[in-house]
Amino acid sequence: MSETTTDVTAVSGGTVGRYLREMGPSWVAGAIAAGPASMASLITAGASYDYALLWVVVLSAVAGALAQYLAMRLGLLTERGIVGVVEDHLGESWAWILVADAVIAAGVAQLVIMNTVASVSASITGLDARLWGVLWAFVLAAGLAGRGYRFVELVAKLLVTAVVVAFVASLFVVPIDPGAAAGGIVPSLPGSGALVAAGILGGAVHITLITMHSYTMRAREWTAEDYDLATVDIGASMLVAFGIYSVAIFLVAASVLSDPGLSTVGAAEALGPLVGPSAEWLFLLGLGGAAISTLGGNTIVPPFLLADKLGWGTTVEDDRYRALLAGFALLSAPGAFIGGDVLGQLVLVLALGTVGTPFAIAVVLYLLNSGAVPEANSTVANVGGLSLLAVAGTLAANFVREQVSAGVDPLSGAVLAFAVVLGLATVGLLGKYVLERPNAA
Repeated sequence: MSETTTDVTAVSGGTVGRYLREMGPSWVAGAIAAGPASMASLITAGASYDYALLWVVVLSAVAGALAQYLAMRLGLLTERGIVGVVEDHLGESWAWILVADAVIAAGVAQLVIMNTVASVSASITGLDARLWGVLWAFVLAAGLAGRGYRFVELVAKLLVTAVVVAFVASLFVVPIDPGAAAGGIVPSLPGSGALVAAGILGGAVHITLITMHSYTMRAREWTAEDYDLATVDIGASMLVAFGIYSVAIFLVAASVLSDPGLSTVGAAEALGPLVGPSAEWLFLLGLGGAAISTLGGNTIVPPFLLADKLGWGTTVEDDRYRALLAGFALLSAPGAFIGGDVLGQLVLVLALGTVGTPFAIAVVLYLLNSGAVPEANSTVANVGGLSLLAVAGTLAANFVREQVSAGVDPLSGAVLAFAVVLGLATVGLLGKYVLERPNAA
């Protein structure tokens, strides 16, 4: 009896150590989620409504983890990239829609994220932001093309950890009202807070995070036997790290900021005269780390999907994939030349990503309940997935309505057209599933 207990303890200890060493793919997704777009929504929520939306911040971490869990199941049970699975079980047209959806969302995000990285770098060093944009693009291209996915994962794990530490440290130099914060855990939606709440949730449940996960796990050669490891990976990155990141930023903004029009960089700079230079620098360094880690993670998404669709390899051993990586990294440099209000640009990025997300969730749910996987989704997983689909659809509708209500110009018109195409695709996919159910039965 004692021998069995000893063995179990030894295995458990070894398993925990292995998980800590080997987890990583979901940290890349967490690095993208913990980016400047999410930060802009969190700052706006705290500065506008004090602590009232804290419950949404906590919910966003749970929703993000659930979305990653569903994507993880598809990737592990098929042991393939999502585009290849879609092409085999839905057809080439559906695969191209998914690729276009993710590439457009990630491509626009890449430019704005680079603008943020360059702006933060300029604020810290005093050098021209455009120079930083070109420099970061070449560093990104060299790092990714030279070392591939593992380079991104290592940087993501280090930077996300450092960012979480920086923002948690900022809580110790900012006066938090514990009683008011506790009240924010109770669900309520003040005034016109629906759109801000949607933005917070949209940063955690995003098409780039959903579509990339099967490829990052394949890069680590994970299989169905690594199911427990992959689950812990999601819990550590999305629930714990991303959750702490979001709560810390929100609490800082809710405690001392009162201007909802602040940009992400402006929020950091505003902390100096309010609560001292320590808070300003901690916040600024945290923002810089988050933006850089997001930039690296976002860069690998379009090359993964395009290479899979074209039948190429998805590692740097394939020169064609390596060229895609380097090219997409270099194409991010013009983002530093955009200028203007970063906050407004981040809202547009979140809008594009959000209107593309319901289709990605619908694709994953369809495949998890079809012959694509040997083990269909449980009822609980399906209920959670459908809830995510409903939330993502609501977010998309809210963003599109806001863009159009301000007047349809070329920019908002492009968002509207993107939303209409993907909305029709989502409805068509759901209809296809309903029509096929009697045949399956």
